[in-house]
Order: sequence, then C-alpha cells, then structure tokens
Amino acid sequence: MSVIKALRLIGLRRGLRILVQIARASVRYVALGLRPNMDTETNNQPARFGDVLGHGPGGVPAYSSHYPSADKQEFPDRNSYRSYVDGVFMGYKWQCVELARRWLYQTRGYIFDDIAMAYDIFQLRAVRVVRDNKLLPLRSFRNGALRPPEPGCLLIWNEGGTFEITGHVAIVTEVLEDRIRIIEQNVEHEVWEEGCDFARELPLRRTEAGGYRVECTLDETEILGWVIQTDDDTHAEPIIEVDRRLFNLRTAFVAERGCAQQPWLDPRQPDEAAYLAMMGGHRLARDPRDQHRFLCLAETAARELKRATNELHAMFLHATNTVLQDDGLLRRFGIPEELWPRLHRSWDNRRNQMITGRFDFSVSERGIKLYEYNADSASCYMECGKVQGRWAEHFGCDLGRDPGEDLHEWLVDAWGASGVDGILHIMQDDDPEETYHALYMKSAIEAAGLRCKIIRGLADLRWHADGHVVDAEGIEILWVWKTWAWETALQQLRAELDLARRGRTVVRAASPRLADVLLRPEVMVFEPLWTLIPSNKAILPVLSMMYPNHPYLLEAQHEVTDSLRANGYVAKPLAGRSGSNIRIVAPGENVVTATGGRFEHQDLIYQELFPLPRLDGRSAQVCTFSVNGHYAGACVRVDDSSIISAQSDLLPLRIVADADLPRV
Repeated sequence: MSVIKALRLIGLRRGLRILVQIARASVRYVALGLRPNMDTETNNQPARFGDVLGHGPGGVPAYSSHYPSADKQEFPDRNSYRSYVDGVFMGYKWQCVELARRWLYQTRGYIFDDIAMAYDIFQLRAVRVVRDNKLLPLRSFRNGALRPPEPGCLLIWNEGGTFEITGHVAIVTEVLEDRIRIIEQNVEHEVWEEGCDFARELPLRRTEAGGYRVECTLDETEILGWVIQTDDDTHAEPIIEVDRRLFNLRTAFVAERGCAQQPWLDPRQPDEAAYLAMMGGHRLARDPRDQHRFLCLAETAARELKRATNELHAMFLHATNTVLQDDGLLRRFGIPEELWPRLHRSWDNRRNQMITGRFDFSVSERGIKLYEYNADSASCYMECGKVQGRWAEHFGCDLGRDPGEDLHEWLVDAWGASGVDGILHIMQDDDPEETYHALYMKSAIEAAGLRCKIIRGLADLRWHADGHVVDAEGIEILWVWKTWAWETALQQLRAELDLARRGRTVVRAASPRLADVLLRPEVMVFEPLWTLIPSNKAILPVLSMMYPNHPYLLEAQHEVTDSLRANGYVAKPLAGRSGSNIRIVAPGENVVTATGGRFEHQDLIYQELFPLPRLDGRSAQVCTFSVNGHYAGACVRVDDSSIISAQSDLLPLRIVADADLPRV
C-alpha cells in the first residue's frame, strides 16, 4: 500500500502526525535504552491480524490488531470482530480496551463497564464481579502520585498524539526500580521477543515531591495515571461532586456597535451564498431581537456532553447489533422484511461506516438526557461548524471558545478515511436548506481530496443501457452522500411491494427514483442503510431494555405504561423528522401540545416526559455532532414552543470556563 493511500485511509491530518511521531519515537527508544517492539522501527513485517503477539502473566494472550491483514474469510462481517469470553462481551478485536477487560476477567474475575474511549477508564469508580455482579471499588492515581503503579493495575493515556481521540490503556505486569513493564494491544503488531511476557518497558522515575511518574516513549502522548482495584483511597484522585448548576445554559450579549447592519458572510463562497439566500441576510437567528444574543455553556458541562456523545454512539451501535440479531425486535421498526437481507449485509460490511450524525439533548441542572440520535441525514452542520464562528468573529465575541471550530476538520478526516475511490455524488432535494447543507459538506469532501458532484432533485438521473443509474453526463452513480432520508426511499419500496402483493406487475419507472439509486447493490451510500436502525425511534425502547436507569437515557416503551402515564410522556412516530407529529402528554393524560405532519400513520413509541429547559421564554435544545463515532461539535436550537422543529432558530453557543459563566 502506498504511503498516500495509507494516509487517506486513516485520515491525512492524523496520518502525517503519526509518521512524525514514529520517527521521533525510534530515536527516543534508543536514547532511553528501552526495548522497542514497534514493527515500524524494524524490517519485520507486522503480524497478521489475530496472530498471538505474546502471553502476559497468567497466560492471557495479546493479539495483533493489524487490520489491513485481516482474513475476510475468518472475519467476514462486523459481528466477527466482537470478542466474547464465556458469553461476556470483552470489546472489539483486537483493541486496547478489549485486552484490558479480558485480562481482568480471566485473571481477576471482574470487568469494567463499557466505555466509549480508553481514557474514560480513569473516571470509573467500580468493577463488576461477573460471578455475582458484586461491585468492587476502583481508585485512580494521577501520574506522579505518591502511590506507585503495581502489577495488575491499568495504565491510562489521555487522548492526543499517537492515541489521538481515544486514548489508550495497558496492563502493568511488573514494576522495577527505574521502569515498568506492560502488555497492550493496538499499538504495535510485532511478536514479542522470545522469553518475554511483556510488550514494552516504560521509564519510571521519582519526582521531587516523592511521587512516581511513568514516562511515555511516544512524543505528544500523555499518561493520565493508573487505576487500581483497592479499598484504600490514600493518594487517589478525589471524587468531587460537580455543581449541577454548571449545566444550565446562560444568556449573554455582545455590545451594540452597529455590526448587525453590516455583512459578515462571504457570498463568494458557494455554501455561504446559499445560506444567505435561504436566511434572507447575514444572520444566524431569524428573530431580530437575537442578533446580539448568544448562549454560554460551562466547560464542565461541555466535557460531560462530549463524554455522553461518545458513550451514546457506542451504545446505539450495541443496540443496533442486538436488533439485527433478533427478528422480533427488528419487526418493531416497520422496515419491510424484503429489505432485511440488505440491512444485514449493510451492517455486516465492517467498512460501511457512517460519517456523521446528530444527538439532541436536554441539558440543565436536572441532568443531560438524550431525546434521539439523528444518524441518518441530520442537519445544522454548517450552522455549527461555520456560521456561529463567523458570527463571533464579526460581532467581536471573544468569551470562551466556539464549540464548532473543529467540525469541518473532523469531516475532512472522516471523508479521507471513507474509502471512496471514485466520484461521490451528493444527492439532495431541491430545497434551500439542503442546498447550503450539501455545499458545506462538498467543501469538506473536496478538502479530503475526493471528487464529488451535486445532484439536485432526481430529474437529471437516467437509466444506462446496462441497467445502471447515471447522472446527466452519463457517469455511473456508485458512491452517494445524501440529504434525503432513507425513509423516502422506503416509502417508494413499500408502494412497489404493495402492488406486487396485489398481483399487479411492477414496471420499472421511466426515470430512476430515489430507491432505484440508494438500494442498488453496487451503490455505497453515506449514511449507510443500517443507520435506519439507530435513527428509528424504535431503538429507544431497546436502549431502555439494555441500559436500564442509565443516566443519559429516558425511559421509552412501545406502549404507555403506568409509570409513563403517571409522570407524563412524549409520543413520537418511529421514523418522524423535524418535530412532526409529536404529542406531549402531561401526568393525568393531559395533552400539552401536539404538532402535525406527514407521519401520522406511523406506529409510535412513548418516551418519558423530560421538558427542555426554558431560557428567556424559549425552549433550548443542545445538539452535538458525532463524526466517525466521536464528538466533533455542538450548537443550540431554540423555540417558543416546547418542540424543536425545522423552523426553530439557532443561537450562537460559546463554551466558557466555569468561573467565567455569566451570572443569572
């Protein structure tokens, strides 16, 4: 594989950074006199995916995670990458968290809960004994703490450098006077030296204060510390109760300097020109009263939102897998059974990853609660990733930081790793909002080095003589990113199936329909077909079943239960969008508000009532964006109503230090 192709697969920005780190790490290992095992520093070929690299104390094997060499016959689908021992889920083969959980289970009999990122382990406070579900305390010790690491503890890295985004975890197997030995996965892919029961050695030194500090031998990485299962909390990180008031959004204003009458978007940029045309001017919020208003969220709340986004994305994937293993659950989603085989193939294709989605939250001192995951054709990317930042620059708002400042770069990285190797067609409806949305995404796609074309509407699509669908220039459509909802294609499929059931001959349409493009086997669609599952509201009762009493989740059921009736609930159509056909019911079955729309004939789910916080007389909903499964930005939508819809305004959001949060 060429270097350039490899960089595209892992993301240009991250790939270049890793190459620099590898070069630096080679020099540093020699200087420290430590034993390197990184295949990048030798002439050896990396061990094949799944090969045993070595065995740590207790005989627990560590495996190569060299994904490019994975045998497609041995690992044919996504499910084959899930690791189980005695029916207990350990993680994904062969990542660092999987080894940590498996080693603890096989040597100690306990595991820690599922986490989204390896660095989240540092925040855990208990492990669970699998035999009897008993909880045992975990203590975290900051790197440099007075209590040293010990054999069997978990060594935790923060995100950054080689461990960008996820962080890293290893198991300490031996502590010597000047170094420690660790076992790990997903760092190197070389078989350990003969006779070694460890992967790497890391320097250990004493600080002037008498503490213990472990040095990482890779540049730009940070070891947070170590986690020990112990009752003794001496020298451990204190458990600090967060002031819940920090989760309340606050209103602030920029000074009136005549800026509202001046242009601040660039009509020479296609996406900004389209945005200006749709909004009718240079503004983020339509309400004239809001031209100088912005909202603030404390850093503490922002960190928790990032954690919630990452954790919930992983939970939705677990729930999707559960649904696709159970026809009874899948039937509740209202997806035609004729499409189920395609749905399974989409999920089983390990590379068939979604690019991005949007979570909708209620955020206040009452907690962070999820309403739903818009995993298919979400909106507001440009407002989050560009417009609110431009607003802050123009109006001189320098309080805190823009939570969408990195979203575009995240999208560029995601497209660089997407595997697209032809022309990507962006398919959108002929709608002003979808136009600037499509153009904003086009800028990220092209920045990743990919070729793309926008198709507005379906009128320019043609059937090729060989049966394929082509665009107006005769180019076959093989790669698609869309603003259309999958549900639109499903409606066309349902109509076709209904004709077939009634014995009517189904004739191919003279011009290709949306379903004729998106459901063709040779077409790769972003977001993929399997996102029908996490986007469908029927996933919410599944999550309630799998994660009862989870702090981020609201109870959701397919029927109105006594508890929902007593506490109030929200009725939602399974595949509804944009706040349509929502009914809010207060305790005692009193309907508070309801919206109309085109989803009135769909089945409903019933979600626990948890009203949005009211700010300045309006409901405020925080939206976060997940790109490649990781938090990438946030924005806020507001409405006079209790329900956020496509017509709801956006206000600029700023993340500020806790101490700088405006007072009420």
